[in-house]
Amino acid sequence: MNKRTVSIINELNKIEKNISLSDLAEQFEVSQRTIRNDLSVINEILRENQLPELELRGGGQICRTEKFSGILSLVSDKDYYAYKLSKQERKKIASTMLINSSEYITLSNIADNLFVSRATIINDLDDIKEYIRGGNLEVISHPNKGLRVEGKESDKRLFLMKQECSQESSNDTKNVADKYIGIQAGEKITIQKIVGEQEHFHKCFLTDDSFQKILLYLEIMVNRNQQGAYMEVRRHTDNSKYLMAQDILKYISQYCRIDTTEDEVQFLSEMLLLARYIRQKEPKKESVKIQLITRQFIECISEDLAINLNSDYDFFENLSNHLGAVFSEYPAFYPDNAVIKEVLEDNKEIRNVVENNLDMLRRYVGREITEAEVDYITVHVCAAVERKKNREISFRVIVACQGEVGTSQLLKEKLKKHFNFRIIDIVSSHEAKNIEEGSADFIISTVPIEGCPLECVVVSPMLNDEDYIRVGNKIDMLRNSHHLSTKIEENELTAKGLMDQIAPVIEEYIPSEIPGLMRELGKVVRKYFSHSTESKTEIFAPYLHHLVTENHIMLDIECKDWKEAVKKSGEILLKEGYIEARYIEAMINNIEVNGPYVVLSKGFAVPHEGLEKGTIKMGMSLIRLKQPVPFGAEEMDPVEFVCCLSAVDHKTHLKAFFNLVNLLRKDTFKQQLRMCKSSKEMARVIEEYEYRLEE
Repeated sequence: MNKRTVSIINELNKIEKNISLSDLAEQFEVSQRTIRNDLSVINEILRENQLPELELRGGGQICRTEKFSGILSLVSDKDYYAYKLSKQERKKIASTMLINSSEYITLSNIADNLFVSRATIINDLDDIKEYIRGGNLEVISHPNKGLRVEGKESDKRLFLMKQECSQESSNDTKNVADKYIGIQAGEKITIQKIVGEQEHFHKCFLTDDSFQKILLYLEIMVNRNQQGAYMEVRRHTDNSKYLMAQDILKYISQYCRIDTTEDEVQFLSEMLLLARYIRQKEPKKESVKIQLITRQFIECISEDLAINLNSDYDFFENLSNHLGAVFSEYPAFYPDNAVIKEVLEDNKEIRNVVENNLDMLRRYVGREITEAEVDYITVHVCAAVERKKNREISFRVIVACQGEVGTSQLLKEKLKKHFNFRIIDIVSSHEAKNIEEGSADFIISTVPIEGCPLECVVVSPMLNDEDYIRVGNKIDMLRNSHHLSTKIEENELTAKGLMDQIAPVIEEYIPSEIPGLMRELGKVVRKYFSHSTESKTEIFAPYLHHLVTENHIMLDIECKDWKEAVKKSGEILLKEGYIEARYIEAMINNIEVNGPYVVLSKGFAVPHEGLEKGTIKMGMSLIRLKQPVPFGAEEMDPVEFVCCLSAVDHKTHLKAFFNLVNLLRKDTFKQQLRMCKSSKEMARVIEEYEYRLEE
């Protein structure tokens, strides 16, 4: 413990004084990161003596209890917490400090943190430089600034991993080193949870040793990203672990509030490729099945809330991914989250609706769903409700980002997609201090902003569900202060709204041309409206009419029972090389074992199987039965249409599947399918209706 740490303790014992990280950093003329390290030392003392620890809250405010004063008696001894490190240990810790620092570090700073004299560090310096050089890195000296390390980001991270994994290091060494490359305890738990979820989702289960190494790397990555250090440009190569790496980093970026790049995904995929895995039986639950259950769950939630959430693609994708983890044999661990507790307190009605619809989830998962799991499902629903509600309100908003232009544009497009406010400007976080009062209704920033005259909502650059709720709450507050209605405007400028306005005009003047003309106009209008909002994944994901083409449709097929109907629908894909013969038998067996959950809508079934049961490439086929047959789905029987789905991964088919479910909610759609006299006509009806769907 150094003098600064003792001084911080004395400052924090002034109960009447509110103190933040920035206040202490300014007072002691050090970085906020240094203050965080000092607070970690203080918390360790508190923890060892069963005293309540310090907490960091919004804006970097440091919160302590009345019992904090008890620490004063513990630090009176000058030798308390003094580590007696060997030269070898000093070398390793000093190397960790230098490599992980984004700034120059002085010899005095190193000495202060290692509780030795400056002269001792000078004597160690040559050994430290040589040690770092062994990791393909170089120590650079500056006469007025100190020392810093130059080299590839990948080499720095691998060096830090080696430090932590070293069997030679004492516990004291590791404890001290952890202070410089560690992250918040809550973030560690979150990372562990995310990796565990994605193991189940991708059916790739790491050995214990590989699991711990991947966790360690991700902790280092988060720590480095939070400092603004990102992976260098890497050559993109496709490998079997790329999608798993992509999904892991997608959720880490959301919950740990960092930006991740394509190069970060590539490097993690390479690490996952080199990791060791254990062999496990194939899980019973498949991604397509989970997506079907998710759609049914959303429909029930929408009906009970009297809010149509069926057209929210992000809600469908996020909730189905989340339920993939819930539908495991054992409940996942969820860390406490103050924001989530606040959301649940304000949305008790929504949670009650979720609880009332849990039976369909319980039937599928085969166990009770924990309170924590219900809480997180509720948050997904709350975020969807906020997105739905707040697309209807228009305010002037400024976006502030600490990152590069690409990050700013990505955040802008995500906000435009889900909210109807006008983004009048994009500024850097340091420029936000100069914004004039009244120039906008509020500001959305990726970092806290001090000195800005506008109210600020801090969000992650990736916009997670909690962020949607934060922005929604701000809009609610502004709406209430302006006495604005939440009613959807009838003339809202959307692709669907515009087509609805055009249709009566065409019907009046050229009724004979309605089908073809509306189809072509729909293509143009939809393309125009979707240009700025569709994500990269959505652009390349096929739509329903891309898959259910004329040659994949057969009409008036005779079948004696549901098994034959499934077989006939599958044979279309079999003949064209989309599936193997065993896939058809697997679909039938799936329904026999799990019941007729594949019946999505009255008279319409979507049989399918898992990704490793004989799929070759993604495809869909559709048959209309001459005489409907029962599938055992009670009020949904008998089934008239059977649509076979062959999925090759967990998300490429999502857009087509999502649109199909929304089309089935339209009674006129199935009526039109019944009236079709040819496969060509049915393909045209599907295309026409799909283009009419609201984005």
